Amino acid sequence: MIATNRKTIDRKYIDSAMDYTAYRELIDNLLLEGKVTGPQQSEAFAAYTKLNVQRMQRIDKTIQLLPELRTALQAINRPQTWLVITEGWCGDASQIVPVLNAIAEHNPLIQLKLVLRDENLDLMDQYLTDGTSRSIPKLIVLDTETLEEKFNWGPRPTVLQELYKKMRAEGMDYSAISTELHAWYAKDKTQSTQRELLKLLIES
Repeated sequence: MIATNRKTIDRKYIDSAMDYTAYRELIDNLLLEGKVTGPQQSEAFAAYTKLNVQRMQRIDKTIQLLPELRTALQAINRPQTWLVITEGWCGDASQIVPVLNAIAEHNPLIQLKLVLRDENLDLMDQYLTDGTSRSIPKLIVLDTETLEEKFNWGPRPTVLQELYKKMRAEGMDYSAISTELHAWYAKDKTQSTQRELLKLLIES
C-alpha cells in the first residue's frame, strides 16, 4: 500500500538500525534459544518465525528483479537510505524484506537499514496504516544526506491489502487469513511488490 506524505526522520533511527545480514543473524540466534524478536514470546511465535526464515531463504535464492526495475535502480544517482520497520515473527515481513534487500543490492547508493517495530513504537506511530494499525513491514525511503522522506510503502501490495481488509470484514480467523495471504504471495512471486516500488521510484 502506497503513501506519499513526506517528513524528515530523526537520525537516531538510522544509527541504531541493522543491515539485512545482521537482521537475519539476530532472528537465527534468537531461534536457537527458542526466542523471537519483540517482547511477546511464545511457541507459536517461534513456529511462525521458523517458517518465515524458510520463506526468506527461498526468496533470497529465487528472486529475479523486473528489467524495468533494474533500469530505474540504475538511474538513481544520489544516496538513499531504505529504512524498514519490521519484526522476525511477521509473515508479511518475511515475504517483503528479502525483496527490499535484493532491490537495494542492485545499486550501491541504496543502503538498507532495519529496525524492530516494538523497540521503535514512536517511529512506528508516525506510519500507522489507515491511521490506526501498527502494520509491518513499513518501508521509508529517505535521502541519505537530508533524511527527508521521498516516499513510504507497506505493509503489503495494494491489491493484497484490499483482500486482507475484505477477509477481516468477513470475520475470517487469523490462521485462515494467513493461509490466504501466503498463498497469494506464492502465486504473485514478488511481482506486485516490485511493480509498486518501481512506480514510486519513477515518481519520486
